[in-house]
Amino acid sequence: MTIRALLPFCFLLAAAAEDTAQQFARLCGPCHGDRATGTDRGPALANSRSLRNRSEKQIHDIIRNGTPAGMPPFALPEEQLQLLARWVRSLNTSAYDLKPAGDAAQGEQFFFGKGKCASCHMVAGRGGTSGPDLSEIGRQLTLGELEQSLDDPASRLGTHSSSSCPGWAWCPQDPWSVVNVRLRDGTNLRGFARSRGPHDLQLQTLDGRLHLLVDTEYEQIVPEKTALMPPLKATAGERRDLIAYLSGRASPAAGVLANAPPVAAGHPSAGDWPTYNGVVGGNRYSSLDQINVKNVARLQLQWSYPIPHPLLETTPLVSDGVMYVTGPNRVCALDSRTGREIWCYTRPRSPAETIAGDAAKGAQRGAALMGDRIFFITDNAHLICLHRLTGSLMWDVKMPESKGPFGGTSTPLVVGNLVIAGVAGGDMGIRGFLAAYDAATGRQVWRFWTVPKPGEPAASTWRGNAIDVGGGATWLAGSYDPETGVLYWPTGNPFPDTDGDERGGDNLYTNCVLALEAKTGKLLWHYQFTPHDLHDWDATEPLVLVDTQWRGRERKLLLQANRSGFFYVLDRVTGELLLAEPFVNKLTWATGIGKDGRPILTKGNEPTRRGVKSCPAVRGATNWYSTAFHPATKLFYVMAVEDCNIYRQAALGGYEPYHDPANPPGKYLRAIDIETGKIAWEIEQVGAPESNYSGVLATAGGLVFYGETGGGFAAVDAKTGRTLWHFATNEIWKASPMTYTFAGKQYVAIAAGGNILSFALPTAP
Repeated sequence: MTIRALLPFCFLLAAAAEDTAQQFARLCGPCHGDRATGTDRGPALANSRSLRNRSEKQIHDIIRNGTPAGMPPFALPEEQLQLLARWVRSLNTSAYDLKPAGDAAQGEQFFFGKGKCASCHMVAGRGGTSGPDLSEIGRQLTLGELEQSLDDPASRLGTHSSSSCPGWAWCPQDPWSVVNVRLRDGTNLRGFARSRGPHDLQLQTLDGRLHLLVDTEYEQIVPEKTALMPPLKATAGERRDLIAYLSGRASPAAGVLANAPPVAAGHPSAGDWPTYNGVVGGNRYSSLDQINVKNVARLQLQWSYPIPHPLLETTPLVSDGVMYVTGPNRVCALDSRTGREIWCYTRPRSPAETIAGDAAKGAQRGAALMGDRIFFITDNAHLICLHRLTGSLMWDVKMPESKGPFGGTSTPLVVGNLVIAGVAGGDMGIRGFLAAYDAATGRQVWRFWTVPKPGEPAASTWRGNAIDVGGGATWLAGSYDPETGVLYWPTGNPFPDTDGDERGGDNLYTNCVLALEAKTGKLLWHYQFTPHDLHDWDATEPLVLVDTQWRGRERKLLLQANRSGFFYVLDRVTGELLLAEPFVNKLTWATGIGKDGRPILTKGNEPTRRGVKSCPAVRGATNWYSTAFHPATKLFYVMAVEDCNIYRQAALGGYEPYHDPANPPGKYLRAIDIETGKIAWEIEQVGAPESNYSGVLATAGGLVFYGETGGGFAAVDAKTGRTLWHFATNEIWKASPMTYTFAGKQYVAIAAGGNILSFALPTAP
């Protein structure tokens, strides 16, 4: 085709672009400016590093669906949506899109060799941390910006912000600018101002340490006028090849790392909270006692931090003064004393049609720490590894081996050099599993299937066609005994939920606790709480490991308040059942647990097509929220629910509420004597039980912290249950509390609604 023949087509394209620009000005201009340059009502969409890293389809979906608590959705014709998305994308042409000439392979050799770029910068898990991660630099910068950053780094100072632009995304404040800080004790520090407020500074010194400072600790902060990074010294060919290599960086490489750097060791202090329950044994009990029964009444809110999700389920982690909090597909590092954000890693939520259940709703319960790494499960069941100092992605592995409605909602568990992780989706029809991955590389080390294949020994416990999608999800973190090297993990219900016609038998290994050799995944023993479950009573409640005297004998115990309504005490070495007693009154499906460990079933409680009333309700006598055992009181604390449901025989959703005005449902904070199973004390909650998914925290200060159903955060006497303090948050609880120290001061934190709240005693005048 000749140039003359192309001219009419080009004019048509230009006219179409002009029409789209006019539509943009009419629809979007009031907030984003007529030419997308931004206003005080909305950000600029031209030359946006955030949009530059998004595809045309992702921009299309943002316009169509809006953003949480931000831009409203636009119900436009599909053709118009596509044109608008294409036009906005055209305003953000990246170096990656231009694909400049050069030998990218030679550029990579220069980056990691002669150019010494990797001494400061990381790409796909390789390199240093004294500068921004460059794994997505090609998508995030224009070609001109990239060239300017190499040739004249000082010109980019003051144009980069960690709070709104993670990684190498240039914004108004630069977390990699160098400052000199004079402390009040006369010493000086030099490093990167990773984040800063009027009264605090988060400083990363050049040795890779974070110093979290407040204005009472420093006198002066002086920014340096020159960049730490020198101008590029390279031949014309080396420069061309390096630009070609960096321009090709659109995202970190998925999968495992072939040449992974070793995991730097970490040694948590007594005041840290490095894992989901504080300790790998699953007992949410802390030895901290600065806040105690005598002074807890003076507890005050210190700070709050918002996360754009209305019902957070995360438990914050704290190590070396840095707090790590999560939301759906989001991990953020905060100064644990002030709540100031240091970095935030995010990725788009998965499309609703690709995942299901709680994962699609945004349920996400936290992360796991090991040395210089942080591990996290995305909503679509990818296990990812981030660098703790920078928030950069190091590796990303997809856990499911087959298609299906797999999701990720839980926190991983670090065991030695392994990261153990499970999946959600058991109510949608998956074959559940638990898997272990090498922390350095992401390589899978072992996998244990919770539903056997036909022909395997446990397959004899399945009769019918449901075995291929039999459920058994592993969506709550397990517990670990470092002394014996044994991993304990709870498993979910079988599928279909309330229809057992195609899954006759006990349906192993659903509704179980699995005792596995942590290094190999070898099954040592199992105990099934509810064989052939027909009520969706997952066994995915916390497994609390304690070493204590039980009925006059020192024993290694496993404690669990099960969703079915029974409180269990097991010998965790042998799997022997020691005690099983009801901890709720509304329990009709069984009269007890026999000496053989099996429930003694009552007649008339199996679901039918018409429906049968049975207790507890499908949410359970308790659920995944945290429990705790106090070694001084010898009591086990759990939020318990008294409720029933109408159960119908169905593949999905076979239950509905049961209403009895004379005996409404209720929720109670209960303390259980572990030797007898008797209730030592209880606190009745005011409000709807389903609005409260708060767990508990017990401390050596003689306290139990928990979220009240009425929206308050409370502390009670661990011995008596007497309320000593409360704070009205007016939020719905979906998370459990934790505690930590910073600079010798104890804090208690919890996610309330969409905010992280941190409390401490007032500082003495």
